[in-house]
Parts: sequence; C-alpha cells; structure tokens
Amino acid sequence: MAAPALQQPSFLLANLKVDSTTKPFLQRCQELVKVIDDYPAKELHLIFPWLVESVFGSLDGVIMGWNLQFLQARSNEYNIVMDFLDPSGPMMKLVYKLQAEEYKYEIPVSFLPGPVKASIQEGVLPDCPLFHNKLQFPLSGLQTLSLALNPFEYYMFIFASSLITPKNYPLGQHVSSLDNAYFVLVDTYLKYFLPTEGSVPPSPFADNRGSVSPPAPRAPSVPFAGYGIHSTSLLKRHISHQPSVTADPAAQEIWRSEALLQVFVEIWLHHYSLEMYQKLQSPQVKLALLHYRLSMSSMPCQPLTPPGSGTLDTYQVLLPFHPLPPGLLEETFTPTEEHVLVVRLLVKHLHAFSCSLKPEQVCSSPSAHSHASPLEEFKRVVVQRFVQQKLYVFLQHCFGHWPLDASFRAVLETWLSYIQPWRYTGENTNPQTDQNKGVPEKWGLFVQENLLMYTKLFQGFLNRVVRIDLVNVKNALMVFRVAKVFAQPNLSEMIQKGEQLFLEPEHVLHHRQHRVFLTPSHGGSFLSARQSVVTDGVFRVKSHVYGLEGQDCQYKQMFGTELRGAVLKLIQIIAQARQTAKRISDHSAEVAANNSFMSWFGMGSPDLNYTFNGGEVDDTGECVKKTHEFLERSLDYLCLIFRLNAGQLSQLMATLGSGQDDGNSRQLPDCVQGENGLILTDLGRMQIINGLRRFEIEYQGDPELQPIRSYENAVLVRLFFKISSLVNERFGGHMEVLCSRPDFLGRLGRHYLASPEVMADGRQRSPETRRTAERNRRPRLSLRTLASYRTLLMLLFLYLFGVLFSFGPISSTLLILTGGFLYGLFITLFGDKLKSQ
Repeated sequence: MAAPALQQPSFLLANLKVDSTTKPFLQRCQELVKVIDDYPAKELHLIFPWLVESVFGSLDGVIMGWNLQFLQARSNEYNIVMDFLDPSGPMMKLVYKLQAEEYKYEIPVSFLPGPVKASIQEGVLPDCPLFHNKLQFPLSGLQTLSLALNPFEYYMFIFASSLITPKNYPLGQHVSSLDNAYFVLVDTYLKYFLPTEGSVPPSPFADNRGSVSPPAPRAPSVPFAGYGIHSTSLLKRHISHQPSVTADPAAQEIWRSEALLQVFVEIWLHHYSLEMYQKLQSPQVKLALLHYRLSMSSMPCQPLTPPGSGTLDTYQVLLPFHPLPPGLLEETFTPTEEHVLVVRLLVKHLHAFSCSLKPEQVCSSPSAHSHASPLEEFKRVVVQRFVQQKLYVFLQHCFGHWPLDASFRAVLETWLSYIQPWRYTGENTNPQTDQNKGVPEKWGLFVQENLLMYTKLFQGFLNRVVRIDLVNVKNALMVFRVAKVFAQPNLSEMIQKGEQLFLEPEHVLHHRQHRVFLTPSHGGSFLSARQSVVTDGVFRVKSHVYGLEGQDCQYKQMFGTELRGAVLKLIQIIAQARQTAKRISDHSAEVAANNSFMSWFGMGSPDLNYTFNGGEVDDTGECVKKTHEFLERSLDYLCLIFRLNAGQLSQLMATLGSGQDDGNSRQLPDCVQGENGLILTDLGRMQIINGLRRFEIEYQGDPELQPIRSYENAVLVRLFFKISSLVNERFGGHMEVLCSRPDFLGRLGRHYLASPEVMADGRQRSPETRRTAERNRRPRLSLRTLASYRTLLMLLFLYLFGVLFSFGPISSTLLILTGGFLYGLFITLFGDKLKSQ
C-alpha cells in the first residue's frame, strides 16, 4: 500500500515474512533488532513499510498488526513491544537511519481524513505543512494521488491511523482500559518529543555525515504554521519550506516535535460531517473579510488590499478543479471512546507542555522572543495555533452525534480538560484549596481566545442534559462536573468579559488608537498574541469567534436571557430528578422491608408487574444517595454561576411543587389525543425520561402463560401446567357453577379457583384487553405456585419439621393440606375486614 515503487525483490523481506508466521514473538523481535543494527539503509528501506504495517496494521484494516489496543501490562509480550517501539528503541533507530538517507514513502490520499481528502479532490491544498510539497501527481488522475512522507512522518502517520482504522477483531475482544500498550505509547511519545523539562533528546543515530537531516529547514522569519490561522500564500509557503542554506540550524531541533503534533492533530481531530465541512472549507475568506471591515474603521499603517483582490491567496487553488465524488463526505465519522480518551491525553499533555514555558519567556517583551529557543517559541503557540480549531470542531461534532448515554463522560472530560489549562501548570495544589482560590487572572487572555469553547459548548451540553435521565447516577455526575468547573471563582467573570468584548459596537473602534489588524497574508505574524499588531481584546475575541463560526454567525450569550431560560429549565429538571431519586429510595426501602423473612410465609405483598422506572437497575442504595448529592450540589453551583438567589430558587421549587402530588408517579405522562390514540408531548417525554410519570406496563394476558421466572423451576412449571389444564378442561363447568354461587361455598371456591390478579384489578382497560380479561376471569385450578423455589423450600422445611415430631410423609401432607384449607377459610371469613383495616 505504501511501499516504494519499482523496487527490486528483497530476499531479506521475504525471509522476514516467512519468519513472522513460523517463529515465536520474542525470537522475531530479537532478529529484527539484529537486522536493524547490521543491515545498511538500502536494504532496510525495502522492509520498512512492511514492518510498520505488521506492527500497527494496514490502513485498510486487512492487516491486524500487533493489536496494541488489546495488549495489557500483564501480558508476556508487553515489555518486549514497549522496548522495541520506545522512542530510543530499535524501531525508532530504524526510522532515523532511513531519515538520514532521505527516503520517501507513499500514503494514498484515499486514506486521509474526510475533509482533507475532499479538499484535495476539489483541487485545494489544505493549509497544513504536513501536506506541502508532498503530493505525487500520477498520470492516471487525481483518484490515485498520494503523499510522499519521510520515514518519521510515515511511521507516525501509520501509528496514529491505527487508532481510528476499522478492523475486524476476533469475537469476544474489546478495547480495554487505559493501560494498554497503545495508550502508553502515545503518552511516551508525547513526553519524549514534547518535553515539559529540558529539550528534545537528539537522535541516537548518526550517519557518516554526523546527524539526521530534517525534512525541510524553516527560516527564522517564517512563523509556525497553525491550524485555522493561515500563514502565507501557497506559493510563498512552497518557497519557504524548501531547504535553505541560510536557515538557522538551531530551529531544526524541534522538527520531530512539529511533525508528530501535525500528524496527531490531522489524523485524530480532522473528522467532521459534510455540513461542518461546507461551513469551514473556506473560513479564512470570511476571516479576511472581517479583517478588511475592521481595518477600515482604524487608520492603517500600511496599504491594505480589498478582499476581492488579495485575500484569496491564503486559499489558492493548487490543482485543476475536480468535483467531489458522490458520497465522499456522506459518511458520518463516529469516534470511539478510546479515540476520545487518547485525544484527552493529547490535550492534557499539550497544556502541560505549554505551561512549562519559562516565566521570563512568558513575561518578556516581544523583542526578546527572537532570542528564545525554538522549543520555547513552540510552547508559546502550540495550543492556540495547532489544536484550537480542530479540537473545537471535533468536540462540537461529538456533542451533536454522541449517543445520549453515560459514555459521553469521555467527551465531557476532554472538553473540561481543555478549558482548564491552569490544572496543568505543574504546581502541587490541593484540589479543594484550588477550587476555593479560583482561576488566576493571568488566564483571562486564554478564556478570551477560546470563548466559544466555554460558551458554545456549554450550550451544546445544555441541549444534551435536558434529554437524559438525571436519576441515573452517571448522568448526574456529568452535570455535577460541569457545574463545578464553571462555578470556579473568577471564571464566570472572565467569560462575561470576553462576551462584552465581542459584543462591543463597531463604532467604538473609530475612537481607538491608530492600529492595524494584520493578517498573515498582509504580512502579519501570529507567532505571539503579545505583538503590537494584536493588542486589542476586541479584535482578538472577534477574530476567534468569526474564525471558527464564520462572520454571519448568530452568537448567543452564555449569560443572556435565552440561555438563562434554558438554565432555569435545567434547574427544574434537576429538582424533579432529585424528587424522583427520593421516591426511588423510599420505594427500595419498602421493597426491602417486604422481602424480609416473613414474606417467605406469604405475609409480604410482592408485586411482580410493578417496576419503578425512575432510574436504572443499579440506581438503588448508595447510588441513589450519590445521585441526590450530585444533583443537590449541581443546583448550588448553577445558582452560583448564574447568580440566582435563594428567593428565586425557592420560587422555582414552589412552582415545581404546585404541579405535583404524592401520587404523581402513578399518573399518566402528558399526552394529546390523536387519530390512532394517545401521543406524547414534549412535556410527557421529559416526564418519562426523568421518572416523574409513567405508563402502567404489566402483563395482562393469561397468568398461566407468563414467561418462566428466574425463581421458578422450568420443568415443574410445564408439568403443573399440563396437569392443571387437564383438570380445568374436565371439570371447568363444575368450577364455574361453584364460583357463581353467592353463598359461603361460592366465596370459598372463588378464593381457590379464580385468579386473584384478575379479581383484584378494577382499572379501566381497552376493549380488546377487557375481552381478554373476561376470558381469563373464568375459574380455573392453578398449580404454578408449587413450581416456585420459595414454595418448594417452605414445603421442605415443613416436612423436616414433621420428621422432628415423628410424622410420616402422608401425615405431613395431610397436615399441610389441612392447614392450607383452614387458611382459606380464615381469609374467606375475615379477608374483607382485614383489608378495610
């Protein structure tokens, strides 16, 4: 798939393929280490694509590879694999050995993420250095385009793609927890190539020329190319990315760090739907229009070209136009939970990497930036320029497409990790103390530059949370987590300040100092937000919002009237779910009391049909207590965030309580009458989701034909059914005559022969159900109770009790039948009086 073209047959490759199917894993790895050490790059070049695919799997999913996602630390092969794939191990040594010879390996464009593939198919080169000067143009047309990557980029591309490539795993296998080999390798590579302390270790391999050559030097004047913030035109980028003898050698020490991050971001985050692609396929054009409009309200320091003539050079058409193939982007990408967890690991490490910037570099003047090391410059821009846009689109896609279940917790924690960079500063602080201390003021700039991450995604979370069951402890925990994060002191004020800057009227800009908002196409540099050309918060926030949502976006304020109404609705739902959790707890206590030892003797009141639908099966006991605690604290945090006082909260609770009563859980959900029956309203759906009301769901057929329960013996159920059916068929007429008598014998017969469930049920039914009930109301003999394990155990105890008093089996049986008959007489005579009391 990605093998070099037109190469001579390799006997080494043939031997390795044979050994891979015949020799043990440990021996194969040992021989691979020896091959990497002994053979020259010319031979290793031929086996490299096969080796990478045999480790990580092929891009089409046919080759499974070593299944790193299923390899646990307790496995015998775990340490062997980790040593072989370590950043200083044999595999990376092979990469550096080939890198020194400047070999190239091809990746078909068809295996790129959907938006990237679509962009190239349309004839537009994506604005990412990973794709610059690497497209291979075959004579057969664009459908067979490929990228020519250097060994390091190729290795990282296959490694990153193995996370999202669909594979046919054997039945019974599933991706396990976060201690698998793949997750640990991602963490290891991030810590090695993006170190929080020190610099990137040099290559352990050196050829005759003394070092491994980077793919293409970058001149000191060329800023880091970012994502969503576009640098120079394609022609200028083409020139600037060519090797230059005047390039600063020190700037090349982080080329591996840049390449690794670019591959991870493009492969893991560059996935979204067709609608989102159409919205963002040309965001820089919209941003350029905004720049032009804003610059016209200030006094420019240099001439600006109108958007119609010069702004399109940032998205210049590179290839002849080729229309998108049908259905190219119709498939909706759905990330897995493990995919999201790996993205969270990336986000957390990038925050730690960025926060490890030296204090003197953070506070230094712009003139001092030129003296900073390339790694320090990289730390300063890595989050905003490399990750922000792709991660925002990725999270927005997950918020809109993820199932409404507890697995959303992975997406939620990824979002919360990104919007809390102060958690990864490396300072050892007590979480409780840090919660009370609040967000430091220095993070206000980060909040402004990521305003949509806080406001727009919070609105997306609100849209989800009102549609889930908050009685479920896992869902209640997610609400609690979000409320706790946004309730941190100073954070809501920072968000409000950012919204005020965005909503500031444009006529105010006329009264500002003379400044220009330069775009990269106008010669500006996005290397640092502290440069003099980007000093105004209004420009910063507006460029952020318009760059991600487009200039025609309709921004909804997080603290505006509309969203405040949605929050009040959420507070009501939380309060209702809290009441439902209390009812579940009370109901569980009643069930526990009824299932005491006395219930074995028929003193309890088991209800086989009634189930309380307020939550999941495990939401009892301690889970219900946790649910109540999470919801209670969530209410407090939401009142703190949106400044709701006790009076407003009490009024909401009073409004909620006035529409409910003690028997609310027995009422039908809110419905309207339709042509085909009752139709649920939105209020009714919310009542069902949160367990406030429900439909009575019970078995209304023949009691003898109910499914066999777990507490019944299947053989005895079938045997007693045959016996009772024969008796009922032969003596059914006599039973009906007996039960129709109005005297004492008729009452006694109805007690033993009529179905107690049918006789005690006086609720209204539909016509069809009523006819079925009349048919089931006929007297019959039912022996199914004798097939219950509880009944069998009780009979065993009675027979053992009879043995202690020297009663034989026949005598014990007669005594049991006599006792049952006397019990029936007692119930017949005094049953009505006992029920009335």
